[in-house]
Amino acid sequence: MRRLVLLVFLLIPFLAAPARAAAAPIQVYGSWHCGDDACIWGTVRDIGEFDSKNHWLVDRGDGRPSVNLVVLSFVHPVKLLHRTTDAQTLDGVPRGMTADIVSYFKSRGIRVMLSIGGITYTDAWDSALAENAAQFGRNAAEVAQRLGVGIEIDYEENTGPNLVGLQAFIDAYRAVLPYDPSGANPAARLTIDLAAGDRWLIDIGRKATADWLRADRPVLDYANAMVPARQPSTSGAIDNWQEHIDGKPQYSPAFPPLAPAKFTGGLYIAEGSKVRPECANFSTSLQNSTGTFVQTAAPKGAGTSSGLLGYMFWAAERPSTRGVTTAPPNSCEGGVGGGATAYAIPIPMPALRQS
Repeated sequence: MRRLVLLVFLLIPFLAAPARAAAAPIQVYGSWHCGDDACIWGTVRDIGEFDSKNHWLVDRGDGRPSVNLVVLSFVHPVKLLHRTTDAQTLDGVPRGMTADIVSYFKSRGIRVMLSIGGITYTDAWDSALAENAAQFGRNAAEVAQRLGVGIEIDYEENTGPNLVGLQAFIDAYRAVLPYDPSGANPAARLTIDLAAGDRWLIDIGRKATADWLRADRPVLDYANAMVPARQPSTSGAIDNWQEHIDGKPQYSPAFPPLAPAKFTGGLYIAEGSKVRPECANFSTSLQNSTGTFVQTAAPKGAGTSSGLLGYMFWAAERPSTRGVTTAPPNSCEGGVGGGATAYAIPIPMPALRQS
């Protein structure tokens, strides 16, 4: 009897220990790309010159790409609605976002998307949605089909966003390009950017989480939790992302939880004047120190599978007129590329987890 009691006593810690979630493979591992003019993309690039500044994206040092997604940032909302042609824009699209640039990435198995908006174009989003949100959505779908790219919604109106107009934009886009769970049609991929956590862009985040990012009836493919004002600590990044998973039931109306499989976490690779470990050194980077959380974060009321979809990095080449760029000698093979190797990032991107 004593032996039985002793055996049970010894087994208690193991019986009481909670099951550890299996690590989900990282599926999205991408970078926003600002071109060489702080996200304007206002001039056509020579492919040789472009490659000299961006080769790390397509070659981590062993011939394999460092990422499986590049998001060209940004398209001006009103110019897209009006299909404007001017010195920096051709038929509503920045002149630098050419078929050749898209092919540069796609020919290496890297998915390409165009981002509409950004913080600089918040007022332009408001104007385009107020003028003709449905036509705006149809124009976005036409560009996506013509270039063979997806579209990212980056509408950063923190106070009083036009959610009716945004719904009309999404409905019009989806009328042309329905949601495709297989991911086979690049143009059918439609995503949205949310704040780093749940305390900014609250109205957009609540609406997107409740109506467009549900695992049981998806409208948008996924969301990106954007970078905060400055690079966070490991715990700060995890806290932000956990907010999306938990939701904010104390808000009125409540902010619902988001399935981990419906969003990525954003980190800086170019910020200020310093080359960050996230660009240069995977072993000391946040994509390394947060990796366990990103691969095992459990759902808290939405979704059924553990783990975020992956990471997005802000931003390749020159995201601001001042500060560091990711062009040589600051290219990111050692950080982003090192992470692609460590996490065995699939290239091309596979069909994404849905729940």
